[in-house]
Amino acid sequence: MSNRVKNSVNPWGPDNPHPLSRLKTELVWEGKYDEYGNRRPIKLPASPLPLQRIETIDEPRDRSKAQGLLWKPESAHRDDFRNLLIWGDNKLALAALLDQFRGKVDLIYIDPPFDVGADFSMQVQLGEAEEALLKEQSILEAVAYRDTWGKGTDSYLHMMYERLMLMRDLLSERGSIYVHCDWRVIAYIRLLIDEVFGKYYFRNQLTWKRQPPRGARAISKQFARSSDNIVFYTKSDNHVWNPQFKPYSEDYINSKFTYTDEDGRRFRVGDIGDYSEKSIAEFRKQGKIYDYPSGKIGLKRYIDEQKGEAISDIWSDISEVNAMAIERVIFPTQKPESLIERIIQSSSDEGGLVADFFAGSGTTMAVAEKLGRRWIGVDLGRYAIHVSRKRLIQVQRELHSAKKPYRSFDVYNLGRYERQWWQMERLKGADGEHRRIVLQFYKAAPLENPPSALLHGKKHGAFVHVDQIDSIFAFPELQAAAEAARAAGGRELHCLAWEFEMELASRKQAIEAETGLTIRLKYIPREIMEPNRTECQFFEAGFLEAKAVTKGKKVDVELVRFTPALAEAPEAEMAALRERAVTSPFDFIDFWAVDFEWQDGKPFEHHWQDFRTRKDRSLKTRTDLGWEYAQKGAHRICVKVIDVFGVDTTTVIQVEV
Repeated sequence: MSNRVKNSVNPWGPDNPHPLSRLKTELVWEGKYDEYGNRRPIKLPASPLPLQRIETIDEPRDRSKAQGLLWKPESAHRDDFRNLLIWGDNKLALAALLDQFRGKVDLIYIDPPFDVGADFSMQVQLGEAEEALLKEQSILEAVAYRDTWGKGTDSYLHMMYERLMLMRDLLSERGSIYVHCDWRVIAYIRLLIDEVFGKYYFRNQLTWKRQPPRGARAISKQFARSSDNIVFYTKSDNHVWNPQFKPYSEDYINSKFTYTDEDGRRFRVGDIGDYSEKSIAEFRKQGKIYDYPSGKIGLKRYIDEQKGEAISDIWSDISEVNAMAIERVIFPTQKPESLIERIIQSSSDEGGLVADFFAGSGTTMAVAEKLGRRWIGVDLGRYAIHVSRKRLIQVQRELHSAKKPYRSFDVYNLGRYERQWWQMERLKGADGEHRRIVLQFYKAAPLENPPSALLHGKKHGAFVHVDQIDSIFAFPELQAAAEAARAAGGRELHCLAWEFEMELASRKQAIEAETGLTIRLKYIPREIMEPNRTECQFFEAGFLEAKAVTKGKKVDVELVRFTPALAEAPEAEMAALRERAVTSPFDFIDFWAVDFEWQDGKPFEHHWQDFRTRKDRSLKTRTDLGWEYAQKGAHRICVKVIDVFGVDTTTVIQVEV
């Protein structure tokens, strides 16, 4: 009787084991399984979103074309492969890449954000002087990561799991993946990658010794943290492996290579017991046998014939990027080129395809280009793409100047397809829901009984118009919205759109004069599409005016006026920055480029560029190309300016030749 009572209270036992007693070791996080205990699939569009090529960059091909330099493309390019720099959600980009690159990537290095609560504010340079401006954390791309994935370990692991699964499918059978992390997530990352790639394909947990601890880190009540970890896995046992070596230390040389030949060559004596008589005879002919006074013999191992000390899993010979380093760009998570160089040389061959899906400042792509590898880079952040673009153009120029071959690259995004998928998946296809969310993020009150179907909300007395999700806001739409706002007695109109017609910022002035309205054109930030995002900044479209300068058959372009968007600037400094933008607007220009053969519907082609670097803050305001058109008649020139925050402003001008 007591037995039956006991079993009814606790039915588990040898004849009926508890489910937990038979579980294998597994890392489980919230979201890994659904309510029925089934593994959640990776949520992706039914068909991959097509990548949209928005820029093509082949420096200095077009410069040579215009100036008639003696330059042959076939000798300057390694091959016809065009590298890819992609701006957008890396999960969607990974899915889009699978169609063309499944099983073709030879090496992946990623440095995902592993301190999602950190302050990633930074200083960006302004103008020609050594002047810096704070780039706010609240708008920085690192915070987009934080808001997208939350602050908890569960959301971080789920984000990483989905992306690692897609990366595994992209890797070739001889491929490797290196994941850079630190003490916060290393334990989780190891278990997570064990599950995705298999624990049998774990190769190393590398320890990179960073700079010695200073300040609070050196006196905290624990051993100071001064290292990162990089975990190394492969797709199979047949992976690419090129052993790496570093020079012997002076102490090692002095203690081991203690003998010197009559010609001054240093050597040490090694055991020769394993060699055959034939081999020993050959060594003696080569003068490599050392005869001890005792009659024994040994093998001379000359220091100049040694590869050096084999690289171990502790890397203490690579320094962080210091403030004075030539390679330094303004980016908070930049890693040293020598670190990435060691990884790329170890696990890929020349011509191999290297990918970085958290590209940051572009170090992986820059090093891959210098080492003759093909590359793919992806990042969510506008500023990261801007920094990478500049850096990679500089690498192209340096290689060309050194008469070394390079590859061209193109810039891609997912464009309206990403927005359409978001609308279908999250908003269930409702355009009204799209407008509601945009107004919510803009902190505008929706109009319950709007005076016009073109007026959707109101903010601080201004009417707000929200454009459709897949259209480009053009001049006729602006005219209609402005007339509706004027008829309703409005004095100010804010037009929110994903894309604006290129000349709209300049053409709106005529409508303002006609209606008496103050009109503000503001971009809808793509960050509102990210899960768990609670706020983001809408930035105003900048204004750009340029003119064509003709001299005979040659055409150049001169910048005339520029008003920066002032996105991602500290609110406390906004008044001073607006004044500076009026008095010295060109100080805010970080990069500009010209496409002399612009056509609607084609990518922007970089025929000429100039940009500021950390060392050289000067900037031309007029091209020095002297472009010549093959055909007479009217031509359109597109001018693209990118400000210090990474925000681009474009305009199109006409020229008659």
